[in-house]
Amino acid sequence: MPDLAELNDFIVNAKAETYVGDGERMPSCRSGSHDIGYASSRWRYLDSYFGGTDFSGQEVVWHDDQPVWAMNYFGHIIEHDLIDGHRAGMVIKAALLRLYLDEKRFLGEYEFEHAFGRYVDRSTGNCDHFIGHEAIMVNGRKAYELDYRGGLIVP
Repeated sequence: MPDLAELNDFIVNAKAETYVGDGERMPSCRSGSHDIGYASSRWRYLDSYFGGTDFSGQEVVWHDDQPVWAMNYFGHIIEHDLIDGHRAGMVIKAALLRLYLDEKRFLGEYEFEHAFGRYVDRSTGNCDHFIGHEAIMVNGRKAYELDYRGGLIVP
């Protein structure tokens, strides 16, 4: 089993380098999937998702080519008259970039103000087992939401 602090640091770096950092797209590993990966030393990360404005995906981390951690998620626009997929993506990327780079974490409570809405993230647990919900609020109304959960994979 990998060291949890090392795993957490790798996940934060991988997340910052992939979707949030506009990382290089990889060939689809499943028909129709959008895949973004990152590797460093003995670690490898893959974020593979389907869809666009409404989407579902999974992130997996391997250590020495053994899967050790995974997270799944589903997100969608609730109020299309308040926000579109492009603007929601801008809010999410700006919020998460600050969380990953400035705070060096990906879990816990977090809020971020953006011109297109207020990003709110709530989660419980730690890197080994967690569940969370992110949302974008526009004019006091929830315009977008995403649910996620994940943790260690134990053989």
